[in-house]
Amino acid sequence: MKLIMFALAIGSTTALAESTVRDGQHDFDFEIGHWNFHLKYLKQRLHGSHEWLEGNGTSVMRPLLGGKANIDEVSVVLPTGPLEGVTFRIYSPESHQWSIYWANRKDGQLGIPPMVGEFKDGRGEFYDQEDFEGRKIYVRFVWSNMTAKSAHFEQAFSADGGKTWETNWISDQTRSN
Repeated sequence: MKLIMFALAIGSTTALAESTVRDGQHDFDFEIGHWNFHLKYLKQRLHGSHEWLEGNGTSVMRPLLGGKANIDEVSVVLPTGPLEGVTFRIYSPESHQWSIYWANRKDGQLGIPPMVGEFKDGRGEFYDQEDFEGRKIYVRFVWSNMTAKSAHFEQAFSADGGKTWETNWISDQTRSN
């Protein structure tokens, strides 16, 4: 009898957890449309640099697959030259997380592995591990302060396994349409 009660308790807990899992497939809907943005980025990353460069850009985001994916075309004028790229995001209904892929015109390659993460309490956090200057680092994207007319994005690197983070890319977006 105790075994049956334990199994029922586990089953009911699992069912409760599954029913309360948040469906985040529309978390990036705020990005649909045309945007202008101002950004600043560190001239050198993970070298203790405090010299920021600035630029301006535009982006256009379109939903795909009924909102479970989207594509964002980005064009930025930077002091180091133009940056043109595409962000592709796809939502996993199983994990309730987004995978974010980046490709730019300069190298013509899809960034793999993707950034993976989700939104909680109005903040989106996404992580991956990448090669940077011959070593593995963690990369974090953070979306915050999203409204119908504005959003804030930051990218940070960690060379110590996530103990400390160096923010190296900050953009503030405003809707242009």
